[in-house]
Amino acid sequence: MAKQSYKDLLPQLIKERLPKHIGIIMDGNGRWAKLHNRPHLFGHRAGAKSIRAVVELGVELGLQYLTFYTFSTENWNRPADEVKGLLKMLKERLVVEIPELHKQNIYVQFIGTSVGLDPDYWNEVQAIVAKTHTNTGMVLNIAFNYGGRLEVIEAIKKLVSEKTIDEISKLNTELFSEYLYTKGQPDPDLIIRSSGEMRLSNFLLWQSAYSELYITETLWPDFDKIEMLKALLDYQQRDRRFGGRKK
Repeated sequence: MAKQSYKDLLPQLIKERLPKHIGIIMDGNGRWAKLHNRPHLFGHRAGAKSIRAVVELGVELGLQYLTFYTFSTENWNRPADEVKGLLKMLKERLVVEIPELHKQNIYVQFIGTSVGLDPDYWNEVQAIVAKTHTNTGMVLNIAFNYGGRLEVIEAIKKLVSEKTIDEISKLNTELFSEYLYTKGQPDPDLIIRSSGEMRLSNFLLWQSAYSELYITETLWPDFDKIEMLKALLDYQQRDRRFGGRKK
């Protein structure tokens, strides 16, 4: 029997029911590497191929926003050699991938904090993605040195510094969202997590209040276009009520 192709699943998608914004928690690189008797960084490099596959499919489907959780504020607690390797690999992959992403009219940006990062490194990676900032296609968010709780704290600090007491007293969710890293973007309709873990891990905590969650046992380096389509097909079966009653 021939292996199923993602092209076989495409006709099942309903374009009108595709999510506008998808957040992805890429988990399982380390376990995948361990299964292959290789160091953790080998798994992270393999996982980069899955990012490319998902982005390619996103362009093909006309998705509007994709957010990848690449490095969290908690990841600094990992072994120093692994952290150093992750930072180096990220910059290397950007150098390789940005020309093609730019060609595909994709707008790439970092969401996260520069706190704890070497200023030269931060400026270098920002300069690399800035080459895409005239593009008008899909927005690709790289959640890097990102933490959902820190995002909310930084938003509060910025808001308090810019608004009067009277203005703050009239604060609502729409205004507050304008101070988040994802300013101007719709909240994620769907959050996908690989490797079977059942938690958000400090990812888009404010924005995910009504996101649909899709958990797969597939380890991230094995997550391909077929797995992405399975998640989208599952999402299309959801009845999203945003707190309202079921019809």
